[in-house]
Amino acid sequence: MKVLLTGATGYIGKRLLPILVDKGYNVVCCVRDRKKFHPEKSLFEKIEVIELDLTRKETLVTIPKDIDIAYYLVHSMSSSKNYSELEKQSAINFREYLRKTQVMQVIYLSGIVNSQTLSKHLSSRKSVEIELGKGKYALTTVRAGIIIGSGSASFEIIRDLVEKLPVMITPRWLKTKCQPIGITDVITILTGVIDKKELFNSSFDIGGNEILTYKEMLLKFAEVRGLKRYIWTVPVMTPKLSSYWLYFVTSTSYKLAVSLVDSMKVEVVAKDDAINRLLELEPLSYKECIQRAFKKIEQNEIVSSWKDSTISGRMNFMISDYIRVPQYGCFKDIRKKQVSDESACIENIWRLGGETGWYYGNWLWKLRGIMDKMAGGVGLRRGRTNVNSINAGDTLDFWRVLYADKEEKRLLLLAEMKLPGEAWLEFRIEEDTLIQTATFRPKGLTGRLYWYSVLPFHGFIFRGLINALVKLRYNPKIIS
Repeated sequence: MKVLLTGATGYIGKRLLPILVDKGYNVVCCVRDRKKFHPEKSLFEKIEVIELDLTRKETLVTIPKDIDIAYYLVHSMSSSKNYSELEKQSAINFREYLRKTQVMQVIYLSGIVNSQTLSKHLSSRKSVEIELGKGKYALTTVRAGIIIGSGSASFEIIRDLVEKLPVMITPRWLKTKCQPIGITDVITILTGVIDKKELFNSSFDIGGNEILTYKEMLLKFAEVRGLKRYIWTVPVMTPKLSSYWLYFVTSTSYKLAVSLVDSMKVEVVAKDDAINRLLELEPLSYKECIQRAFKKIEQNEIVSSWKDSTISGRMNFMISDYIRVPQYGCFKDIRKKQVSDESACIENIWRLGGETGWYYGNWLWKLRGIMDKMAGGVGLRRGRTNVNSINAGDTLDFWRVLYADKEEKRLLLLAEMKLPGEAWLEFRIEEDTLIQTATFRPKGLTGRLYWYSVLPFHGFIFRGLINALVKLRYNPKIIS
């Protein structure tokens, strides 16, 4: 049976793919940019990868005609101001093209929409469901609320709040009820509904075995982590203030914070547990979900992260558009250093960011991250997508990885911080020499003034960085 998987590079898609392959399905992965898709080699040999953009219907011709099942796991959330219109049009384009295929079932992961008043985000999900429901195939809609798992946006935001703030003065929406569900149960349900005739043309709410307020979720998380936390809710925080509060305390982007606050004012509680009975599923408790997530984190087994998506930065572009660093109209800081231990130097480069930091003048990198956060940027809190590997499309603090090849001895990063221009940082080793190049393409006079204002700091940071990269041997410590 051939399965079409849209959103293959997303949080859910990355988790779903290996399960589908393991069950013996012939999976066709839909991606917008192949360079951002890095499945395990064992998986890559068993799947087909096609490029398409659902907002551009002419690109959908890459979809095979002989698909049997299609997953619709795509959403724009807060990637643009008109994301509702984009999501609706994408659903229409997808539905209309599927008329040319033999697909018999479409499986759509939506949000719980039982409240009379819905947020813009949930209204958009409902609109997509309506459009997908007009197709010639059978639609099975699975509606989830808060999804808890290692790397999920909900989990990371709760973690940031609980582990950073012993005392919280919080918005009143923390009293809103929701029904969190573990990522393991979500994947079990998404695979369990495949080709089940009795589930065709139906929608199902999914949730865990507990209905909790957001405040209760924070306190239970603290209990699992062995932390004592005090939380008071106040009625005076406006949605805008709430968004800023979430944005500055957690690693979320401001756009995502706005969408989350808008949605958190709406109760997302499942109307029933019919799907659990039909699939004979006993969902995990909220505490069990947290415990499982931390086991994955401790073992460095985070398969996917919300940071991989466009909403965590400025990834709404093709990597190929930026992988060629411009040569003209740019300022450059080029430094070279002889390398005595090439393998150690490469390992040092591949450990950059996250828990390791930037080896030299780390306090200045942190200060730059704080300044970026104050300006509405991503800051340093995103860390790394994976602690052990680097692939194109990954996050690396306030950088995005454009190219990473150990054999070629080259790493290329694009800045996602707020800048009056565009910036690249490249590391490559040629003939026993490490070449470190910072490139900045200014935008107008402001960009040029910015470059000259930070030039003294560049001399300090970049000189120290390249020295550390070639000198440090094993288990490098952050040099502050």
